[in-house]
Amino acid sequence: MRAYERFLNYAKISTASQEGTGRTPTTARQLDLALLLAEELRALGVADARVDAYGYVYGSLPATPGCEGAPALGWIAHMDTVPDFPGENVRPMLHPDYDGGDVALPQNGCVLRTEDFPFLKTLRGQTLITADGSTLLGADDKAGIAEIVTACERLLHSGAAHGAVKIAFTPDEEVGLGTAHFDVAGFGAQYAYTMDGGAAGSISYENFNAASAVFEVTGVSVHPGMAKDTMVNALKLCCEIDGMLPAAETPEHTEGREGFFHMHSLSGGVAAARMEYIVRDHDRASFERRKETLENVRRAVAEKYPAARVALTVRDSYYNMLEKIKPCMHLIDNAKLACEQAGVPWELEATRGGTDGAQLSYKGLPCPNLGTGGYNCHGPYECITAEGMDKAVEIILNIVALYANAREDTEQ
Repeated sequence: MRAYERFLNYAKISTASQEGTGRTPTTARQLDLALLLAEELRALGVADARVDAYGYVYGSLPATPGCEGAPALGWIAHMDTVPDFPGENVRPMLHPDYDGGDVALPQNGCVLRTEDFPFLKTLRGQTLITADGSTLLGADDKAGIAEIVTACERLLHSGAAHGAVKIAFTPDEEVGLGTAHFDVAGFGAQYAYTMDGGAAGSISYENFNAASAVFEVTGVSVHPGMAKDTMVNALKLCCEIDGMLPAAETPEHTEGREGFFHMHSLSGGVAAARMEYIVRDHDRASFERRKETLENVRRAVAEKYPAARVALTVRDSYYNMLEKIKPCMHLIDNAKLACEQAGVPWELEATRGGTDGAQLSYKGLPCPNLGTGGYNCHGPYECITAEGMDKAVEIILNIVALYANAREDTEQ
């Protein structure tokens, strides 16, 4: 079975995670996919495939004879989709022999335009896969799951030499909890890769340092007819706070390694209001300065409006994996070589986000990220190609082969 065929089945299962539930997984619906995957892996011959008490799927392929000394290599993808865009009733659409032009989706007037997404022209002649415009597609990250399962099937049926292969599918990555209960020791891998988005051939071992920031503003609410010199409008204070942050340092004005402040939620009224931000920067020192900026803004507004209360809570989410990957750059060198062997140009990408691999790297499991062939995640323009997924599978298999005869203490 080709990876895209598996993906079409997985995409139809709703798996959106949700913040603030206090459960793991955060939504029960993720277990629907977890149980299906464990059963599918067992049917393929992954005898120890299982779902643990937290909804993580684990499995492994023992090393083939003669490769027992090779490092155990992990492959990881996440099952959930984002909570803030519809992920139910996904209807994948195939566009065979795609002509490289604009694609009109049948719902909500959505059109994939090459003017907006120039990469589409490079996919000409392939089988493009989209949703119908009313939901996301779920290639982030069900494509990664499909590619890992397909690679395992090929290894099991081909008899190719390989070291121990470890498999894990995680819940709740999209709400920052994908590794909260990940059993690194039990997983048993010395190194790992996440398969989590990006063009086939993309290799990421840098990501944002990340934090969440919440302003809670308590104003003074009185009747507007008697408000002179008394009312302090919490909503207007929120606008003032946002206006004190650098206007050019937002997601819509930054790229590459440029960091940002991103207000993604504003709620409340005159009496009380709440603003939620995410803070991102590749450079650790700059990241720390951004958090200081937020506190300086809070202090300035609190001093200006003594009758109001302005509280700020900042929590670090994850850090740049770069420093944890530097001691084992063979992971990157072998990924480059695997792409070349597959005839796919590799591209080093500083991820403007995070993956489970970033947190796992800080838990002792060096874990860069590889592209699945997916584009435009988290919205109705998400797409992928069947051929891109085939190449991602080939890259996985090439990496496994490159490590088959390596020493377990490799310093390649």
